[in-house]
Amino acid sequence: MSKLWSSAAAALDGIVHDGMLLAIGGFGLCGIPESLIEALRRTGVRDLTIASNNAGVDGWGIGVLLEGRQVRKMISSYVGENAEFERQYLSGELEVEFSPQGTLAERMRAGGAGIPGFYTRTGVGTVVAEGKQHQEFDGATYILERGILADLALVNAWKADLHGNLVYRRTARNFNPNAATCGKITVAEAEIIVDPGDLDPDEIHTPGIFVHRLIHNPNPQKRIEKRTVRGE
Repeated sequence: MSKLWSSAAAALDGIVHDGMLLAIGGFGLCGIPESLIEALRRTGVRDLTIASNNAGVDGWGIGVLLEGRQVRKMISSYVGENAEFERQYLSGELEVEFSPQGTLAERMRAGGAGIPGFYTRTGVGTVVAEGKQHQEFDGATYILERGILADLALVNAWKADLHGNLVYRRTARNFNPNAATCGKITVAEAEIIVDPGDLDPDEIHTPGIFVHRLIHNPNPQKRIEKRTVRGE
């Protein structure tokens, strides 16, 4: 049965609401579900909590949701490229939960695997550990981190078949596989859509069982977050 929807707006229709928790794939602007984020902006939903590696940049990615005052809280590991994020955070308009990058990835993976929490040494003795349960294992201190189970996950893939099996391309894989598994509902956008059976099972990164809706975005903008060139 095909999971392909006609547009990003159609794919989000009826499954977004105020106050929901979202997991969004991507790293910087690499591998972000850009058309789905724009469609989410257009819905006008507010009071969102978003678990994502970062908050995009001003005017693109999750940055457009911040500009529209649609985000109440970010759960992120890096937020250094967004001036509007900084302004809202410092003024108290935006709540931020900083999570070390590997911990954030594991929180998504754990949530998708049905694991409510896990212990890690990362963050022990820092502000990351404040208010969290501490436990000793083999003479070392660990802190308890909760798995993330999102109401909705938005992810980007390079190639997909109509059953929702996904293939990511190189570094654009980043947080997308983990985000895809931790959504109660997962919507993916892909550059290339093929028929069932056209993907080699060994190349599939996210099985279609995790993906509920799929859209085709054949010409993503793939903006560059920070361009660095060599001087003369």
